Amino acid sequence: MPKHARPRSYARQAAIDDRRLIVGHANRAIGAILMIALSGIAAPSLAACPQELSVYSEPEANASLEFTPASDNPSISHSFKIKFPENAVILDGIVMWTEGVARPMGIVMHQCPEGDVTGEELDACTVWQGVVYAVDGQGKVELLPPQGADAAEQLLLPDFAPALRQSSAYGLAGVSKMPWDAFRMSGCQE
Repeated sequence: MPKHARPRSYARQAAIDDRRLIVGHANRAIGAILMIALSGIAAPSLAACPQELSVYSEPEANASLEFTPASDNPSISHSFKIKFPENAVILDGIVMWTEGVARPMGIVMHQCPEGDVTGEELDACTVWQGVVYAVDGQGKVELLPPQGADAAEQLLLPDFAPALRQSSAYGLAGVSKMPWDAFRMSGCQE
């Protein structure tokens, strides 16, 4: 910078700082994905566990993701709960397969009203929506296995943490420790 050059404006510096923050978050997410894909650490030997009874853990927020057999609703392929011990927050989740290009679309909700709800009410209580990916011990990314199949070693819920931070479940009375987007299999319900 030349000796007599003007200093950066505060607005320009703030924009640069914002870009650095966004890049930092993106690098963290990419790092988590690479850590999963490249880790040579095998998950516990729980291959005989069916997907609908599997339990996953996430160490950053000490969260667990626990599948339960799906309801009688034929459009729901999987049901699960994500539990955060901090303030005993429990998020409800379902998976529905999309039509056309089939993908397991996960929806995570917090304190949704019971019974008939409007689209606006459902939007207000939805924490996250996205494809649920399975990752094996060699880092191969696949789609969530169906009920009855062997459980995935790891699950990836892309952008779950940023969505959680923007939801009603975040805050002093809710979740304040942000999880990664990856959950590793830790048990099987019998």
